[in-house]
Amino acid sequence: MPERIQKIIAARGVMSRRAAETYISGGRVTVNGETVKLGGTARETDVIAVDGKPLPGMPGKLYIMLNKPRGIVTTMSDEKNRPTAAGLVKDAGIRVLPAGRLDINSEGLLLMTNDNELINRLTHPSHEVEKEYHVRVRGYKGEESLGLMSAPAEIDGKLTRPAAVKLLRQSEGAAAISVVIREGRKHQVRILCANAGLSVDRLTRVRVGGIKLGGLKTGEWRELTEEEIGLICVQ
Repeated sequence: MPERIQKIIAARGVMSRRAAETYISGGRVTVNGETVKLGGTARETDVIAVDGKPLPGMPGKLYIMLNKPRGIVTTMSDEKNRPTAAGLVKDAGIRVLPAGRLDINSEGLLLMTNDNELINRLTHPSHEVEKEYHVRVRGYKGEESLGLMSAPAEIDGKLTRPAAVKLLRQSEGAAAISVVIREGRKHQVRILCANAGLSVDRLTRVRVGGIKLGGLKTGEWRELTEEEIGLICVQ
């Protein structure tokens, strides 16, 4: 089945779709020797070349976990030249995309892959994949705070599903709390904390589905084991 040429280029791991569109518009992409225009399509069997160099074959599937530090944006590139998650995994050998996001001030488990079907499965709310966060907060008031945090919150005009919250430890008005959600709406955990009158000192994602961050050091990444891949691929 014919597909947009920029989609095929991105799937081969050469560059992003947006970059591919720029190359196509600049007349730098050919299909079977003919220069193509933006909007054109091709088949996987066609010979697509960028600057005269044929595309490589389809790469194998790669699944990795990254322990994203604070101060890193979860994007492939950044117009403000901030450090990106893509930069931390550039030595993976294959271009991988983040399966979901962590905001710049959050840290922890970020799954990345070139398996677009899996990315959709992990990020689309209909699949209800659990995501667990450990949040260090100030202003904790016992069961009252936990009750307010677990209640549905309005985000972009829609109510979230109730969150599962559990106290991990506390001391003098501060606490560490486990928060489990199944949606991953933008800034959802921070909004739940704000609704409970809590100030967030640190927000770390520790689990996605059955995949746990474990002892992976901040800023490091590793490939998932076959067992871990099985856990996320059956979600």
